[in-house]
Amino acid sequence: MPDRLLTVAQVAERLGTFETSGERFPRRLIEERRIAFVKIGRHVRVPESAVEEFICANTVQPVSMHRLKAVA
Repeated sequence: MPDRLLTVAQVAERLGTFETSGERFPRRLIEERRIAFVKIGRHVRVPESAVEEFICANTVQPVSMHRLKAVA
């Protein structure tokens, strides 16, 4: 089944940035080529899997307190 294509507004909503900066953040990601996108005429769409990949690639895992004490 092909990926669902999201509008820039839907990407902003999925990333949780719509309330604060509207569509600016996802548009910047697209302009800087930091997220995959599809150009359909003058419309820009982002595959749902590209949003998931972006989230996974930018997820920082917590450090356990035991490991943190060993470093300090």
